[in-house]
Amino acid sequence: MELFINQILAGIATGAIYACMALAVVMIYQAIDHLNFAQGEMAMFSTFISWQLMQWGVPYWGAFLLTLILSFIGGILIERLLFKPLTKAPILTHVAGFIALFAIINSVAGLIWDFTIKQYPTPFGSSPFLGSQLISTHQAGMIGVTVLLLIALYVFFQFTRFGLAMRAAASVPESARLVGVNTSWMIALGWGMAAAIGSIAGMLIAPVVFLEPNMMGAVVGGFLVGIIENLAGTYIPGVGNELKLPIALALIITVLVVKPAGLFGRPIVKRV
Repeated sequence: MELFINQILAGIATGAIYACMALAVVMIYQAIDHLNFAQGEMAMFSTFISWQLMQWGVPYWGAFLLTLILSFIGGILIERLLFKPLTKAPILTHVAGFIALFAIINSVAGLIWDFTIKQYPTPFGSSPFLGSQLISTHQAGMIGVTVLLLIALYVFFQFTRFGLAMRAAASVPESARLVGVNTSWMIALGWGMAAAIGSIAGMLIAPVVFLEPNMMGAVVGGFLVGIIENLAGTYIPGVGNELKLPIALALIITVLVVKPAGLFGRPIVKRV
């Protein structure tokens, strides 16, 4: 029973990272109706920036904050310089742009920091959380940071002027423009926030998987994927760590086939 609970908690911790990445991907998808295939590489590059800052002597939380700011600015610059000119372009042009961005970021990271594995520190430590062997302090920290992030995003989008404007720009851009919302810059801010959220995911998972350019190769769904893949690796004979990723991908495909609108989504009906 203790092993079962341990795997559940470990899965929740892993799912917290999926949740952060899912949030980042969904924010861009809602803004431009395209999936950012380079989101993981953007998170990886941000994590390398934080690692470099710490190598230069910046304390962990100082590097964490500076990385969030730099990632936010970087996300805006990517949208302004690369994807804003492609607004009216065909979907395949966007796909090519995302693939190119993926390759460029991965190659530049390897060029600057090479492809050797680097250890990344954790501010939470790796000792048992509250004396329990079921979960480590770092895993508890991952869960705690993700919960705080979700609360902050909920407050931002529900109760702030910019949050409401971003929601309006993503949902009904024509109406938003009529009431004075600059939808173009709201999309850019969405890119910036997505980059910053992705950087949080990268910095949280780096102490677990180590830091290297290929490290990063919807919230409830993320938690479920994390839990299921850990349980499968423990209780299904012949399933080791190398098969956890295929299980996660198979689960995602199943959800897309059965519930294409999302676990709690509703089909969108458009009038013609």
